[in-house]
Amino acid sequence: MTRGAAWRHAATLVLLFMALGALIVPWFATEQALSIGDVLAMRLVPPLSRDPLGRWHLLGTDAFGRDLAVRLWVGARISLLVGVAGSALSGALGVALGAAAGWWGGTMDRVITALGDALLAVPRLVLLLVIAALWGPGLGMVIIVLGLTGWMSVMRLVRAEVQGVRLLPYVEGARALGIPAGRLLRGHVLPNALGSATVAITLGIGNAITLESGLSFLGLGVQPPTASWGNMIAGGRDWLLVAPWIALLPGLALIVTVAAATVLGESLRGSGPAPSATRTVRERGAPAP
Repeated sequence: MTRGAAWRHAATLVLLFMALGALIVPWFATEQALSIGDVLAMRLVPPLSRDPLGRWHLLGTDAFGRDLAVRLWVGARISLLVGVAGSALSGALGVALGAAAGWWGGTMDRVITALGDALLAVPRLVLLLVIAALWGPGLGMVIIVLGLTGWMSVMRLVRAEVQGVRLLPYVEGARALGIPAGRLLRGHVLPNALGSATVAITLGIGNAITLESGLSFLGLGVQPPTASWGNMIAGGRDWLLVAPWIALLPGLALIVTVAAATVLGESLRGSGPAPSATRTVRERGAPAP
């Protein structure tokens, strides 16, 4: 097994562990683990300790007496959902717009490319903060905003690949046979142009998780009492000297998950698909798109 394959397997196992924990742990958690009860008795229990009622807490409790391990997995559910859904939405928009721009060209290509370049010129975090502040916080808002502000790089990749693939001989032959343009694009061109886009979408998962946590930390994302790694870190910053585990543990979970998603994306890039259609066309002497 090569080093790249080992890193890819390790990153996949980390993400699977996070996903399974996010599904299983909150499902079997008791209501007391998430609800606010006797705050004075239950608050700030250290990790690997028992509270005054005799219940054992793997990662301790927070300032409101809630079990931190359960809330950590609930936060993992939110963060993974936002990361995957936000990256998938931005990827779908990028693929659709990039395919349209690369296939039909002309005015459509110029308009889509100009819009993408204009959005790329503005830092994504600024766009997120402005839209989130105007729209209002919430889980659905975060996913939609991440999707609407992250499609530009995928669009550029797909556009370039489609422009190369459409010059290949089999595409010209299919056109000569009278295959409709939409069917040809969906069935023959896009499948050969999605290698780089898949890597970009995978890398976008970690970026989306980081941005969601930042919005939640600032109070513009998922709102308490729903647990999110961002608002858990924000809730624990006032207790760093007394109970540092409240903020450090979700921060560590965030770092590990984002690093695993990034390593997985980079390993996919390293193992990468075959040379792009654009390079193949140029090697054969066809004019560049």
